[in-house]
Amino acid sequence: MFQMFDDTLKVFKELTKRDFRILTGIEIEMKNFEWVPVPELQRYVGLPAEKLSYHLKQLRRKKMVVGTLDPYEGYKIYFEAYDALALNTYVQRKTFSAVGSEIGVGKESVVIEVLKEPELKIADPEVLILKLHREGRTSFKQVKRTRSHLVDKEHFSWIYAARLSAAREYTIMKQLYPDISIPKPIDQNRHTIVMEVAKGSELSKTKVLDPQWYLDQIIDQIRRVYEKGIIHNDLSEFNIFVSEDGVQLIDWPQYVTKDHPHAEESLRRDIENVLNHFSKKYMIEKDVDAVLKDILENADFKSSVLGVEGVGDLPTEAENDFEAGE
Repeated sequence: MFQMFDDTLKVFKELTKRDFRILTGIEIEMKNFEWVPVPELQRYVGLPAEKLSYHLKQLRRKKMVVGTLDPYEGYKIYFEAYDALALNTYVQRKTFSAVGSEIGVGKESVVIEVLKEPELKIADPEVLILKLHREGRTSFKQVKRTRSHLVDKEHFSWIYAARLSAAREYTIMKQLYPDISIPKPIDQNRHTIVMEVAKGSELSKTKVLDPQWYLDQIIDQIRRVYEKGIIHNDLSEFNIFVSEDGVQLIDWPQYVTKDHPHAEESLRRDIENVLNHFSKKYMIEKDVDAVLKDILENADFKSSVLGVEGVGDLPTEAENDFEAGE
């Protein structure tokens, strides 16, 4: 999967403004067509048919677009082109200026180090994280079935799934930070998020010296998140980072609110995943139901995040960006 992004980087510098205009046109019209008809694309790009055909041929050679002649001539893009469009936006915004190495690959995301140039030339570049969502790449139906923010979407594609997931995660991160210990969200575009690097190392790969303290820190974060009306809904040792300063929770696209029909079940599962890890690795035993009861009965919702139920269900900003191709 990372090789795919590596290939995109090789082609990226060869792409022209006109290429990006064509890719953006296909991106936007894929909301309405499985294969974007050439006449629709021509109206968006404003090129004569012969010139458009030439540029499409070049983009196909660079594996930025794929085409069909049945039942009509049409085109679509895959993640390679979507990655390039997002990278181009970040470069224009000066969010970052260089792409480093891949540091994590999952079923539904790729995580890359990027560098942001300092405002003062004497300072070192700042290392940030670029997270590329890949929801829908393997199975559209499976992703749609397991994501509450997608179940009612009649028109659905991998672009829409990945874009909504990134927008949903970025929105909740903006609302949780800095009250909750998470990496600072920096920017978001299409199916990607830029954020600060998580502090420390992944809990699953780390042997901590004071496991009881870290367990207490994690439970405290779960409690504080719940007091904001939110449940992570996918918490485990694989998305918790630990350092000398404490813990940070990452990967938020599957969160649910406390009003979700299965909220208590989701909260219990998060707690159980964490307690199982500490039980197996450190022989620390804690009763799941006791922790759950304590959080449920003592939650103070005075500082609740407001309006988050609609994040992902009515993603107006993501919708508007989709229409604008940004």
